[in-house]
Amino acid sequence: MTKKYSLEVEGREIIISNPEKLLWPEAGISKTVYISCMVELAPYILPYAKGRLLTTIRYPDGIHGQSFYQKSCPEYAPEWVNTAEFNDISYIILDSVPTLVWLATQAALEFHVTFNTADNEDNPTYLVFDLDPSKGQTFDEVIEAGLKIHETLEALSIKSFAKTSGATGLQVYIPVNGRYDYDRARLINEFFGKYFSQKYPDLFTIERIVKNRGKKLYFDYLQMWYGKTLAAAYCPRATEKASISMPIDWDQLPQIKPEDFTLLNAGKLLVEHGDRFKGLLETEQNLDSILERIGAFARS
Repeated sequence: MTKKYSLEVEGREIIISNPEKLLWPEAGISKTVYISCMVELAPYILPYAKGRLLTTIRYPDGIHGQSFYQKSCPEYAPEWVNTAEFNDISYIILDSVPTLVWLATQAALEFHVTFNTADNEDNPTYLVFDLDPSKGQTFDEVIEAGLKIHETLEALSIKSFAKTSGATGLQVYIPVNGRYDYDRARLINEFFGKYFSQKYPDLFTIERIVKNRGKKLYFDYLQMWYGKTLAAAYCPRATEKASISMPIDWDQLPQIKPEDFTLLNAGKLLVEHGDRFKGLLETEQNLDSILERIGAFARS
C-alpha cells in the first residue's frame, strides 16, 4: 500500500506519496528530505526561476531509474500552479514555494529555465557562456578556462557572474537586463566563442560535433536561444552526490569542485555567504562596442 501524507505550505495542501523513497540513494536523500531541502533553498531558487518557462527532468524511481523531460504542465497539476504559453505548450512558472514543493513531490529533480522571462520572450535577461568539458578533461581545465574568460571580461569592464553547472561544467553569466534581442545577443556570444577558441586553441573549441572536439572545452554559445533552457541557480542535479548548480565568486573558483555544493550543505553555505548571484537580474550593461566591433569585422 502506497504511503501518503498531507503537507500544508503557505496555505496550500500538498499530498506526498512514498515519502521515504530514496531519490539520491548514495546521499541518503529521500523524498521527505528533498522536500525539506527545497523549502530551505526556495528563497534562493525562486528569484532566478520566477517568470521563466520551466522544463523539469523527473526521476520517479530516483536518479538511477528512468527519467523524462516535462515541459507541458500536466492536467493533474493543482489549479494554483501558474503557467504561460509558448509554442502551443503550457509551461509551468516556478514562482512560489507551494509550486516548488509540489514539483518535488513529483520527483522533479532538475529545474531548467529559459534565458528570458515569459513576458519578454524576445530579449534574454543575460548572456551565458556554457563551458562543457570533453571526456577525459578535469575540472582544473574548466577552472583555467573560466579564469581566462573572467580576466578578459574584466579588461573590457564587463561584469560577469559564475556558477557551477552542478555536473562537470561552468557557466558564465553576463547581465544585460533585456537590453538586446536574441539575434544581437547571439552575435555577441558567437564573437566571444570565436575569440577564445582562436586565442586559446588548445583549451577551447566551438566544434558542435562531440567526436571532433578532442580534449578541449566546448564553449557553447548556441544554447542561449528562444525556448532553450539551462539549469536554474541553486537547483539540484541528478548526480550521486546530489550536487546543485551553485553560483560562486570568481576568487573562489580555483579552490572549488562541483561536488562541493550539495542539497545537504547548500542551505548552510548560503546562510554563511549569501546569494552570490545578487545583482544579476537588475544589472544592465552596454555591449554596443562589441556589436560595433563585429560590424567592423563583417565589413573587412
